Amino acid sequence: MARPRTIADEAILDAAMHVMYEQGPDALTFAAVSQVIGLSPATLVQRYGSKEAFVQAAMLRAWDVLDARMAELDASEAISPEGAIAFVVALIPSGMTGQDAAQGLSVLREDMRDPVLRARGVAWRKVLAVALGRRLTNEAGQVERLGRMMASQWQGAQVWWGFEQSQSPAEAISAELRDWCAAMLGGKAGM
Repeated sequence: MARPRTIADEAILDAAMHVMYEQGPDALTFAAVSQVIGLSPATLVQRYGSKEAFVQAAMLRAWDVLDARMAELDASEAISPEGAIAFVVALIPSGMTGQDAAQGLSVLREDMRDPVLRARGVAWRKVLAVALGRRLTNEAGQVERLGRMMASQWQGAQVWWGFEQSQSPAEAISAELRDWCAAMLGGKAGM
């Protein structure tokens, strides 16, 4: 008879993501997570099999958490350009530093290497585009297009913020997105 699991997979995978964000993806090992979570490396190997499977499981857990957060924001943020900006700003980790942004890019590399994780990214892009776009226009044929464009502007603004860091990420990205909305939506922006 197998022993009952004392620590849920979600807690282990959250700890794995914490290690990746704190130290980079290459630092994610069974031993590193065992120190955080209190299980032996052998127990983690039994659960996940290989480092690749462990990374994938942790990243899929992160996608699940992001999907849930997106659903909350889609249900709560105003249907307006300001609501779209608030939606994006709410996705920025509180207290994010330039180092955090750089580590985030190194973690994103893992999503791009794995076809299963890449597929999650493609699916997320569509959900994000629709969530943002429906806050920007009532024209059904333009919703996804404008949402994709705003998402791209957000990601670019975040990268540029990482270089400049002259104000908080929320302030810098909000200002950039307000400028983008004014240019793209003109008088229809309601801003």
